[in-house]
Amino acid sequence: MKKIVFLTGTRADFGKLKSLIRITQKSTDFDVQIFATGMHLDEKYGLTVNEIYKSGFTNIATFQNHVGAEFMDRTLAKTIQGFSEYIAIQKPDLIIVHGDRVEALAGAIVGSLNNILVGHIEGGEISGTIDELIRHSVSKLSHIHLVSNLEAKKRLIQMGELESSLHVIGSPDLDLMNPKKLPKLTEVKNYYDIKFKEFAIVMYHPVTTEYHKIIEQTKTFVDALLASTNNYIVIYPNNDLGTKEILKEYQRLENNKRFKIFPSLRFEYFLKLLSKAQFIIGNSSAGIREAPFYNIPTIDVGTRQHNRGNAISIKNVKHNEQQILETINNVENSSKNNVNIEFGNGESDILFLELLKTENLWKVNRQKQFQDL
Repeated sequence: MKKIVFLTGTRADFGKLKSLIRITQKSTDFDVQIFATGMHLDEKYGLTVNEIYKSGFTNIATFQNHVGAEFMDRTLAKTIQGFSEYIAIQKPDLIIVHGDRVEALAGAIVGSLNNILVGHIEGGEISGTIDELIRHSVSKLSHIHLVSNLEAKKRLIQMGELESSLHVIGSPDLDLMNPKKLPKLTEVKNYYDIKFKEFAIVMYHPVTTEYHKIIEQTKTFVDALLASTNNYIVIYPNNDLGTKEILKEYQRLENNKRFKIFPSLRFEYFLKLLSKAQFIIGNSSAGIREAPFYNIPTIDVGTRQHNRGNAISIKNVKHNEQQILETINNVENSSKNNVNIEFGNGESDILFLELLKTENLWKVNRQKQFQDL
C-alpha cells in the first residue's frame, strides 16, 4: 500500500486539496496522511485546522510553524525542520503540495532532499508578488505536476520539465463547487449572522514585493469601499508581510452596518456566499478561479493576479479610488450561459485517483534533468 502525505498550510490550499484527500482516504489502495501547519494553527485566522477535523478526515498531524509575517524565511526554515522530522517517521511514497506558499516550498525541499516523490498541484501558473517565485521553485523541486490547464503545462515544459511528468487535471477546488453539493444560503447566513439581502465579497492580500506601497494602497482600497453603497462580507488576508497594515485599515470598517468581517469562512460556506454575491473585489485567486465558475464578476485590484485569468467577468483596476468606485458602480453579471471551464470541469479528484492507480506514476525518475526545447 502506497503512503501519501498531503501538506496544507492555509484555508485556501485546503480547499484545493480537500476533494483529493477525500477520494484517496476512501480508497483502500492508499494510506493517506495530512500534515497541517501555517495559518491552520493560528487563532487570529480562525484556527482553521478545526475545519480539517470537521471534514471527517483521519491521520492528521499538526505543526506550529509561524514566527511572524515579516519573517517568511524563518517560517520556511522552521517548517522544513518540522516536516523533515515528521517525514522521517512516516516514510511516505509521495508528498502532495499545492501552489505557492512557503509551506509548499518546505514540503518540496524536504521531499526532494529525501528522495521522496513530490507532486505539485497547480504549478506552471503566473501571478504577482513573491508567490510566483515560490511557485516556480516548488515546480523545479517536484517530480509530478498536476496542472490546471494546457497553458500551465506549456509553461512547465518551457521551464525544462519532462512532458511525461505533466498531467492536466483542472483546479481541484472546482470539485466542490457544484451548487447541488453546497449548503443552502439561509443556512450559511444564519451560521454567520449575515443579514444582508445583497452583498459583495472582499478578499485583499498583501503584495510582498510592493510592501513599500501597502499603507497607501490599502487606504485607497478601503476608501473606495467606504465611498460605495454596497454591503460587504470581508475576509481576512493571508498572514504575509503587510497583513498588519491591511488589518489596521480594516478597523475603519468595524461598527459599520454595511460590513461583516471574518477571519475565515468554511470553504463550502464561502463558495455558497460567492455564488450568490453581486461581485468579489480585491486581489484573491478566488476572483480568478471560483468567481468565473459561477459567472460572478470580479474586480481585481492591483498586480497580484496579473495575467492569471482571462475570463470576461474579470475587470482589472489600479489602486485608484475613483477607478475602483466607478467599476463597483458599473459592474454587471456576465452571461449565465457562459460557464468558464478554463480550469477544468470539476472532476479533478477522479482524474487524480486514476493517475495514482497507474504504475508509471510511481516510476517517475527522482533524478531530474532539464529538458531542452
